[in-house]
Amino acid sequence: MQFPLVSILVPFKNTATYIEQCIQSIINQTYTHWELLITDDYSTDNSYDIVKKIAKKDKRITLLKNEGKGIIDALHTSFKLSKGTLITRMDSDDIMSPNKLQVLSNKLMRYGKGHIAIGLVKYFSEGGIANGFLNYETWLNTLTKTGHNFNEIYKECVIPSPCWMVYKTDLIACDAFNPSRYPEDYDLVFRFYKQNLICIACNDILHYWRDYPTRTSRTDKHYAQNYFLDLKLYYFLKLNYNASRPLVVWGAGTKGKNLAKALISKQIAFYWVCNNSKKIGKVIYGQTLLSFHYIKQLKQVQSIITVANQEAQLDITSYLKSLKMQPMQDYFLFC
Repeated sequence: MQFPLVSILVPFKNTATYIEQCIQSIINQTYTHWELLITDDYSTDNSYDIVKKIAKKDKRITLLKNEGKGIIDALHTSFKLSKGTLITRMDSDDIMSPNKLQVLSNKLMRYGKGHIAIGLVKYFSEGGIANGFLNYETWLNTLTKTGHNFNEIYKECVIPSPCWMVYKTDLIACDAFNPSRYPEDYDLVFRFYKQNLICIACNDILHYWRDYPTRTSRTDKHYAQNYFLDLKLYYFLKLNYNASRPLVVWGAGTKGKNLAKALISKQIAFYWVCNNSKKIGKVIYGQTLLSFHYIKQLKQVQSIITVANQEAQLDITSYLKSLKMQPMQDYFLFC
């Protein structure tokens, strides 16, 4: 049986508190045919020295300095020197389960190119996990257990950035880490989707996500909601939007208003509907809010749902299904 080389790409910056535990979880892998390309993004703590000390003891570890600036350049720096047939990435403050590389590589070897191996994730924190993160973990893992992750790609990032593995040739076909769009992990997932990679279902917890107040996903401006909306709309217009069909925005809350402004700025015509009787008939940004029943008067509608309340989402999707509308074809959940 062949054991392909797995290249693990890790960017890091000021994670001295956690990075040794992260690397040790890689060293402890049951699958041993790997290389770790770990790139320092101008750390000001002693992260670099910690990694340097560990790298001296294990020839599989290559410590690099970022050739540019920021996480995308750090990933690109690692990727350029990668020699593996299979590629994965890791966050420097997280922990791999001991069988992570074994499970993911086995799945890829079984299913072949054109697939992406993924695993379940679990948050952990010394201060406890907030309900929002627990809900995200549950939602994400539910998708992963079926392998239907891309069915809800416009809601949130449907593949955890540190818990996937692909063939290097497939990653190159997806343009790897070359685009400079943020958030870079969500952008890459959209490019996996664009490339028609197939997610391989998994029932194993393979990655432990550390949560703490200064984690990048909590503090970096690129993880703000406006960046997510811009990214979602960019790929929707590129991959799923059909200009010959009427476009409907459902919802007039903050997300609905932000989406409406974005569409207006791009001079894309749309109908704006809601099921809030207090808002129907109001004019916002020069657009009159209509009752959701107006959808029945339109033919071949494409609708973007911006209503965040989960119960309301179920009511909305149930209504759209009664009109024979299909998810990811006729309606898209942007929340």
